[in-house]
Amino acid sequence: MGRTIVDLARKDSKIEVVAQCDLGDAIETALQNCDVAIDFSNANAIDEVCSAASKNKKALVIGTTGHTAEQRQLIEKIAKSLPVVFASNFSVGVNTLFALTRRAAEILGEDFAAEITETHHTKKKDAPSGTAKTLGEILQQAGKSDVPIQSIREGDVVGDHSVFFTGPNERLELTHRAGSREIFARGALRAAEWVVGKPAGLYSMQDVLGL
Repeated sequence: MGRTIVDLARKDSKIEVVAQCDLGDAIETALQNCDVAIDFSNANAIDEVCSAASKNKKALVIGTTGHTAEQRQLIEKIAKSLPVVFASNFSVGVNTLFALTRRAAEILGEDFAAEITETHHTKKKDAPSGTAKTLGEILQQAGKSDVPIQSIREGDVVGDHSVFFTGPNERLELTHRAGSREIFARGALRAAEWVVGKPAGLYSMQDVLGL
């Protein structure tokens, strides 16, 4: 993801990449001359990322998934003093899926049971995916409890997510299939441009897209 973001950013005349960090690199120094930092690294790096952003007063876009409850609390804490876009998925299509899932759950009501399936490549470490967890949270907020999530790891699948609503004699399916990691990178860059200059707060990709 990091390489894809950098490659796309360098093709965009409105964006300048001033620094890049791999795991183990000093983050604080790299953040000194930027407007916003994009984190697609590892959940265990979030302490250093948040500390560096806080000291340098820089906006953050966080696309890493798999954070613990304590790490999520740290992100929420830092967002009280900095603008932070935190999303499990930066794809415009997936965020449309989020909005459609919320609306479908509201319309279909208690007569329809919900379930989620997600498929990713075999090297993906976290399961369920962050996107599937977000879909589950959306359904829970809409009154659906104990929504089952099926995680499949096979081949080189970039990411498929489906939400199924099953009711009396009918079934509704909402599905998004990612064909390339570029869709996540484009969304992250869009979020980075959007968040610069925003007031401190925890924003989602839904906020970026106005959904």
